[in-house]
Amino acid sequence: MKKLWLVLLSLGLIMAFSVSAFAVDVKVSGEYFAGGLYLNKTGVESGDYWSGDYGYGSTAFFFQRLRIGTDFIVSPCLKLVTRFDAMERIWGGQRSGYGGGDYYGYSYGGGTRAEGENISIDLVYIDYTAPIGQFKVGYQLDWVWGTIFDNWGEGATVGQIQYSKDFGPLTLLAIYAKETENNVSAVSPSGGGFWPATDQDYDSYRVGAIYNFKGNNVAGQTGILFSYDRDATGRASYPPAHMSKVYMLAPYVKAKIGPVTVQAELEYAFGDVAKIEIPDDAIGLPPIDQDVSLGELGVFVDAAANFGMFNVGGSFAYISGDDPATQDKVEGGYYITGGLDWNPCLILFNNDLRFWAGWIPGHSGSYVNDIMYNTWFFQGRVGVKPTPQLDLLLSASYATADHKPSWGPGAFPNGTYGTEIDLVGNYKITNNLSYMLGFGYLFTGDLFKGHDFDINPADIQDDFILINKLTLTF
Repeated sequence: MKKLWLVLLSLGLIMAFSVSAFAVDVKVSGEYFAGGLYLNKTGVESGDYWSGDYGYGSTAFFFQRLRIGTDFIVSPCLKLVTRFDAMERIWGGQRSGYGGGDYYGYSYGGGTRAEGENISIDLVYIDYTAPIGQFKVGYQLDWVWGTIFDNWGEGATVGQIQYSKDFGPLTLLAIYAKETENNVSAVSPSGGGFWPATDQDYDSYRVGAIYNFKGNNVAGQTGILFSYDRDATGRASYPPAHMSKVYMLAPYVKAKIGPVTVQAELEYAFGDVAKIEIPDDAIGLPPIDQDVSLGELGVFVDAAANFGMFNVGGSFAYISGDDPATQDKVEGGYYITGGLDWNPCLILFNNDLRFWAGWIPGHSGSYVNDIMYNTWFFQGRVGVKPTPQLDLLLSASYATADHKPSWGPGAFPNGTYGTEIDLVGNYKITNNLSYMLGFGYLFTGDLFKGHDFDINPADIQDDFILINKLTLTF
């Protein structure tokens, strides 16, 4: 009898220690796409003032990506959130080397391009809702706030601690993010640079508030974020060693008023790009550097109206450019951009195109498909939905520079990025399977002429793209 009770007691202990594992539920979601593109010219410079003609040709290939998100739900208030990307490849294309291939754009997700071609883990964090608020701890999406403007959700994930608390329609939040770690560790025995690796990290601190509102014919939310980025990585370099401290205010609003949907965001960044701590003459060099302050502004407004079968909309964006005449201040191109998530055109400012097809260069180090900065951007859209499954959208976009870039000697005949016409169709095959077909034509602007000398003017050419994509979501 004692043996029987001992066996039963042992089984009870096993069940007691295993009950949490039995309670785990798994929720899986994902997306797979396979696409193909034809790009007429891989560069918009048709000639240069040194060798005559660059002769950029066309390119065409297929590409794909699998993204799987898995939530391990331990209890209604506790879960482990994970996500990975796999088989992020060009069909039959050359594989990138270890850690390589990110030259053509910011690495997407949590891994390098080489890892993404096989499998890379992007997200792993604990999501715990406690009586005092919600905590998220681990590697998460970085710089995702407000509207899609200046969001970096498709970029590299970083280790963060997030806290939020709801008070009815009001949510307060606080975020700490470790952007760069330069302390001595097993994988970095000498730290981050020339000087002793003490206090050379890049840390970001953010606090914000979001308020949800609803009226008779109006619903939406508004919020504001204040961030403080302390970047001490400049201390790791040879003199002049410097510190960077940047502050940013980012209010936004999103609302639906009857058939009209509007969203807007403003970002203002200020502080010090470089505060010199150890000047050049500390090692016998003449002092050539100075403190540099920051003052950048970004504005984004988007509106769309739905009238049954038809819809119209438009977008406006302004991102201040740097004034070459002010050497002690940066007004643009440093902190505020259009971000990695927003691709307003099929060619111009399209980050996805850069990731798959590479840079589309102009003259003097300019690139057509770079992230948006130093820009006045205007776009108009008109769409039609003849059937519940088919959606057609025609857009016209125009962009010009806020300040003409200072790329050296030579005159700039104009500061326009160009005008682009895009036609995109989406067909919903099933609730989870859709097909996209798009055509875009870029009338290339004179900004991509770069240095335009009278004796050897730089020539540019227009470009166009044809792209299709089959997407499965579940």
